[in-house]
Amino acid sequence: QVQLVESGGGLVQAGGPLGLSCAASGSTFSINLFGWYRQAPGKQREFVASITTGGSTNYANFVKGRFTISRANAKHTASLQMDSLNPEDTAVYYCNAAQITYRPWSRRDYWGQGTQVTVSS
Repeated sequence: QVQLVESGGGLVQAGGPLGLSCAASGSTFSINLFGWYRQAPGKQREFVASITTGGSTNYANFVKGRFTISRANAKHTASLQMDSLNPEDTAVYYCNAAQITYRPWSRRDYWGQGTQVTVSS
């Protein structure tokens, strides 16, 4: 089992920065992938960014160049630095940790409780 706790959400003005952090505990040795997702009111949860143990990153098109995901393997933490925020980025942001095996392939996901990010215009 893996437990995730997010921190760092809040209210920010458009154009400003905000950083989110995610701390993992429990069976952290088995985490292959950290990710961030978000869910705006009335919308489905959507992928924002992910990072592997080796540091390979992937971003949704709408955040490329504005958001940066990072992780500290030794500390079992992941962070999301968000710059140039706009009101469309307002959402609850969720930390995700995935345990992935390849032979056979399987994936188990864990989620944090979410942290609210509100961008005012």
